[in-house]
Amino acid sequence: MKPTVKLPLKLPVKSKFIQCGMYGWCIEVLWTGLHSLVRHDPKLMGSSSLRMFPIYGMASVIGPLSAHLKRFGTVTRGLVYMLGIYAVEFTSGTWLKKRGCCPWDYSDSPYHVNGVIRLDYAPLWFLTGLFYEKTLGGA
Repeated sequence: MKPTVKLPLKLPVKSKFIQCGMYGWCIEVLWTGLHSLVRHDPKLMGSSSLRMFPIYGMASVIGPLSAHLKRFGTVTRGLVYMLGIYAVEFTSGTWLKKRGCCPWDYSDSPYHVNGVIRLDYAPLWFLTGLFYEKTLGGA
């Protein structure tokens, strides 16, 4: 009989963080590429920033959070995730902006708050939160 080896508890958390960071990068490149389509840019270039990886990686908290929210309906869970995404976006954006290295600026939008969040992105963040919940094996 072979002895079983238990992996450290932190490995799954680290893996989920990396998974969320990668998903976030891919979603952002797809999103910015679609904006190129709207602008009739035949190159359809999408882009992101290295600074975004840890910000997207923080979505890994949705997995454990979803365990506490599983008794609630989809709308409630989506709203909680959306508010959480806004909180992370606002906090990280404000912190990066003070240091002159924020990779996004929403100041051109009439729905921006301090140039770091866009209120009209609420449906996107709602769906993104539910996407992360599903991919992380939550509720």
